[in-house]
Amino acid sequence: MGKLLGDSITWRGSTAVNACDLSEPQAAATSWDRVSGIEEQQRQHLLKLHAKGVQWTHPQDKSWSMVFRLSHGGDVEADGNCLFTASWKAMAPEMKVDARDLRRRTVTRFLEVLGSLSGKEREMTESAIRHMYAPDLKSGWGIHLVQEVKLLAKKADRESLDSAIDELVNPGMRRETAAESIYKERCIAVDNGPSWARYMSISGSPEDEYDIITLQYTEEGLLTVDENREGHAAAFGDDIAIGCLATEFKREIFVVRRIMWFFLFSS
Repeated sequence: MGKLLGDSITWRGSTAVNACDLSEPQAAATSWDRVSGIEEQQRQHLLKLHAKGVQWTHPQDKSWSMVFRLSHGGDVEADGNCLFTASWKAMAPEMKVDARDLRRRTVTRFLEVLGSLSGKEREMTESAIRHMYAPDLKSGWGIHLVQEVKLLAKKADRESLDSAIDELVNPGMRRETAAESIYKERCIAVDNGPSWARYMSISGSPEDEYDIITLQYTEEGLLTVDENREGHAAAFGDDIAIGCLATEFKREIFVVRRIMWFFLFSS
């Protein structure tokens, strides 16, 4: 379960602010005592952040700074939609959109930015995409025990894909090996800007055009094939999506901890 954190206050002036008391300690303790799923050490860290805030200084205008105040905005499901659900909850009072709308607008913003990039900038962006979703399985094992390859299967093609897999299984090939071969041959690899846009559009809804197929590998070879038979898997918001979402809605979004999604939004 993820946690949505938000709110902020702003200072303008030349005096640097390292910390300030933003809340009554007793009220803060009561608020954070009601948050489930966190350890006591984490709760104490959150209480300190709540009391002191986190200062951000404008990179060009050093006289302009903002202190983010932490507040608990509620829980979000720890699924692929958590970035967009948390963002929707944070902006719901002012934005007449839902989480799927935020996902669509994030993808649209990405495609607009991608079209404006120079050749070198685009290659850097697509290199980052390949690193995340189509990694070179000959390297990276000093860092990762398991690496994943993401593929996109058209929902309309699932029956023909199953038939092709069965044709390899019937003579005696292992199901995982057959599935790996067919999916890699016939599905779309997430290895460039357009395929990232297709991937990030997937919310795990029946209306999605594609299903996400995940191939997991260890250094020894194929580990598992997640065929996502029900089509419920959604694309997790990555660093690129966070940047596009922040740009689209003119927000500062910070991921404080990866395991639980923490967001701070500036006004």
